[in-house]
Amino acid sequence: MNWYLKVLRQATDFNGRARRQEYWMFFLFNILFSIAAAILDNILGLAFPQTGYGPMYVIYALTMLVPGIAVFIRRMHDLGKSGWWFFIAFVPLVGGIWLLILVCTEGNKGPNEYGEDPKEEGEPA
Repeated sequence: MNWYLKVLRQATDFNGRARRQEYWMFFLFNILFSIAAAILDNILGLAFPQTGYGPMYVIYALTMLVPGIAVFIRRMHDLGKSGWWFFIAFVPLVGGIWLLILVCTEGNKGPNEYGEDPKEEGEPA
């Protein structure tokens, strides 16, 4: 949960680096909270009949859009890559697979052009 909160504190910080653990823990909690919001929409009868989710899910998803992009860009920085790699996701078939491989790859050891190695900084408080 500390990693999720760390990403939220750095919601608009597109500089620096994010280690794999930070990225994937944010991803995990984001999925869990998204599912909870969709379930709550359905329990309260707020879900749109066509989609199965409603305003709580939509508000949560829109709120997490910028922090999600920010942590992804910082993850790319940890690999020594530009944040523009985000757009490879729009390449049909191979784009998403390539991004999955990238976010699973260990970051550069030591400092790189985007900052210090986040593994050397330790766990978030």
